[in-house]
Amino acid sequence: MPPKKRNSGTAQSKEAKSAESVSADKKESPELSFKKHRDKDAEFVTLCKSLHVTDLVCDRAWALWKTVQESMDEIADSQKRVWGACLFVSGTDADVACFTVTQVLKAVSLNVKQFVALVWKLDVNLDTISTKVNSALTRLEKKYDVSLALYQRFEKFMINVSVSFFPRERKTMRSCWTMFLLAKGRALQMEDDLVISFQLLLCTLELFIKRCPPDLLQPLYKSAISKVQSPPTRTSRRSQSKAKSKPLEPEVDLQLLKTLCNENDCNAEEVKNVYQTSFSAFLDSLDLSKSPDFPQAKDLNQQYEEHYLKSRDIDGRLFFDGDETVFAPKVKISHVERTPKKNQPDDDVLIPPQTPIRAAMTSIQQLRGDLTSSGDQPSTNLATYFKNCTVDPMQAVLSRLETLEQAFSQRFGLAVGPRCIVLGCQRFKLGVRLYYKIMEAMLKSEEKRLSVQNFSKLLNDSTFHTSLLACALEVVMATYGESSFKTGGYNHDAAGDPVETDLCFPWILDVVDLPAFDFYKVIESFIKAEPTLSKDIVKHLETCENLIMERIAWRTDSPLFELLKQEHGGGAADQVETPASFSQPLQHNHTAADLYLSPMRPGLRVLPPESPATPGSQAPSQPLTQPAGQTPRLPKSNSLSLFYKKLYRLAYSRLQILCSYLLSSHPELEPIIWTLFQHTLQHEHELMRDRHLDQLMMSAMYAICKVKSVDLRFKTIVTAYKNMPNTNQETFKHVLITEGHYDSIIVFYNQVFMQKLKTNILQYASTRPPTLSPIPQIPRSPYKFPNSPLRVPGSNNVYISPPEKLTHVPGYHDSSMLVSIGESFGLSNRFQKINQMVNSSERSFKRTLDLGSAPKPLKRLRFDVDGQDEGDGSKSGGDSTLIQKLAEMSSTRSRMQEQKMKEDAESKKE
Repeated sequence: MPPKKRNSGTAQSKEAKSAESVSADKKESPELSFKKHRDKDAEFVTLCKSLHVTDLVCDRAWALWKTVQESMDEIADSQKRVWGACLFVSGTDADVACFTVTQVLKAVSLNVKQFVALVWKLDVNLDTISTKVNSALTRLEKKYDVSLALYQRFEKFMINVSVSFFPRERKTMRSCWTMFLLAKGRALQMEDDLVISFQLLLCTLELFIKRCPPDLLQPLYKSAISKVQSPPTRTSRRSQSKAKSKPLEPEVDLQLLKTLCNENDCNAEEVKNVYQTSFSAFLDSLDLSKSPDFPQAKDLNQQYEEHYLKSRDIDGRLFFDGDETVFAPKVKISHVERTPKKNQPDDDVLIPPQTPIRAAMTSIQQLRGDLTSSGDQPSTNLATYFKNCTVDPMQAVLSRLETLEQAFSQRFGLAVGPRCIVLGCQRFKLGVRLYYKIMEAMLKSEEKRLSVQNFSKLLNDSTFHTSLLACALEVVMATYGESSFKTGGYNHDAAGDPVETDLCFPWILDVVDLPAFDFYKVIESFIKAEPTLSKDIVKHLETCENLIMERIAWRTDSPLFELLKQEHGGGAADQVETPASFSQPLQHNHTAADLYLSPMRPGLRVLPPESPATPGSQAPSQPLTQPAGQTPRLPKSNSLSLFYKKLYRLAYSRLQILCSYLLSSHPELEPIIWTLFQHTLQHEHELMRDRHLDQLMMSAMYAICKVKSVDLRFKTIVTAYKNMPNTNQETFKHVLITEGHYDSIIVFYNQVFMQKLKTNILQYASTRPPTLSPIPQIPRSPYKFPNSPLRVPGSNNVYISPPEKLTHVPGYHDSSMLVSIGESFGLSNRFQKINQMVNSSERSFKRTLDLGSAPKPLKRLRFDVDGQDEGDGSKSGGDSTLIQKLAEMSSTRSRMQEQKMKEDAESKKE
């Protein structure tokens, strides 16, 4: 049954009634009895009863707690807090609606950030977090960050708009915030969408200002209200009821809305569309569209309560109450001298970091500004290129855009919210402008390079157009913050079904039905053709390219496999990329035309000899001659060759990172592991089908260590792997074994990898091992952005970075010591401080590895089979030093995360 109506009261009474409502609504099981759970700690059962958990969740959480106890020598947090984390994990895994996140936080006295860090800590030490829990925790953290940013902007706005804060006004402001939370919850399926949520907030504020007494408003907003919009008095309302002919007030005050948008660097047209679609529908649902009054607090609280309990999420009203579960406690940070200070007085002022909303609005403004001169139709120059083609592609281009706009906007609405289709159309139109702009720049470059004006083959290639448009749309989505890599490119749930509420890459490829291998061909040319792209967007596209090479291009239906089949069809001598070229620099001079029109082997988009060539055909540019009876040897595919060049370099760079974590004492093994890894990618590429590059990397590392008698267990590899950048737990937990069957990477190694490569692996144990593969030359990013900041070896807190990168240093805060080489440095004792920092870090690092008592090693991971650690089923005689090192790494990392959390909280409060 729905929760009872209530007035806004204390947070404690809210939570008590909320717990009752969840329990009564779900009726999962009878109330827990102490007798049934007498094998458990009485305080634990009391906690379970207070959260109304089911017997199933209680049993699972207790089993998880026992595992935690066995695996840790010392538990930093109190038992009750860890119990809360175990209940959250168990309830999420079982998909049982017992409690909300806020109710757990209240029960164990934690704020959101502390709670999230605690649950992640369980995963670092035990690997207990399933894919479902991982997704829920990531979504919770993102939604909290968005809600916090929105509330901070709301609070700032209320200070600027109102001239007083009497209790009556505070009550109205609280109703305004609650109304926004309710509007966001009803209008959006993706409540962690920062931009649309902020636009909804502006719509709510527009309504608040219109309904607010003028004497309480600051002059800017008082004057911004249209005269027809002035709040009617009681007398005027009576007159309105008598004068039926008097027109009703408009739904939105455009003058006021524009003022709000100008003050918040937001596009007024976009906010107007949000108002007229999503927000107006929300007002209609409350019967408030034409009401001159602000809604009653009691009604808003009741309706938001229902939404909050259904979502089992954070109670957003607590932001307004300043509740400790959503705000970190104020921490005193000792003063640390700030360095350096430049000689110029004007440079002494510290520029505050951008807020998330300000950063998002700035990025959107920059994108829209760059596209101001671009139209929704091809420019005159682009139309001329179309007319110069043997077959004019104009009609095909326009028809394709019309079809894809409908598909994109419908899928966008399905993911974000049913009334957001209009917003999807807006995003698409921006993408079309960028698509036309980049296409024109590419053609100008090709004309200069080739001295030709007829690009009929390229411009009549549907795949090229779809790829270019998809890349433009991905840039737009990333600019609006709607595409990221929080899922690691895994856009499906635990059962493998697509997740429609996730717009992260490669969502766009599914929408336009484009293979990832075709999308990769356009990325480099796209970046080079648009010099105004921000560094963040360039990095985003580079990460898209890496995800394609790592996993997405290896899906079963990918054209990559057909290309490989054709490439290897000519015999063993045909290699997509010869090892001899590894030591050569990677040449980034391939254009989109080179890749989309690259030669193909027979049977792949090549016309038979008797067929007349058409402008859009992919036939070889030169006639082929060969001795009678021999298979024609066509030129290699440029796109496949470049793909493998980049793949090898990416594969080796990731192997280097993992070896630096695990095999620093065995440097001779890295080239041997690389040789096996490279051999697998070249000769056994079928092992990559529906799998991930890193799965082969970890398997190759384990195999070589095994034949070389180096004690390295799979769970040690996995623990280190999780510390690498751009990793996802599904990579080692959800590996394809046979069609439709997935298991852990250990099972993959035993049943697939080792069986396929056993003979080759054993060769490395002989006195005459295979010739080592050359090491690829790892170039600087082709997009000219250096990797920064760089950590000083042996130190956890000393970094070297260009000045503009300082705010991206892990653990950076306003009190950090900053040193700018080449600028005035100040007192000489600053150098001594830095030396002490580096030296103390090195001594501490060595002491923890060599002299200190190592923490209890990790017991077992969930995917270990029958308690066995080794991939082949054998047992290890003892815990390796590597595990102890990794445990130290994890412990240090956790402490750094906790410290950073406190510092971030303090900086936000200030």
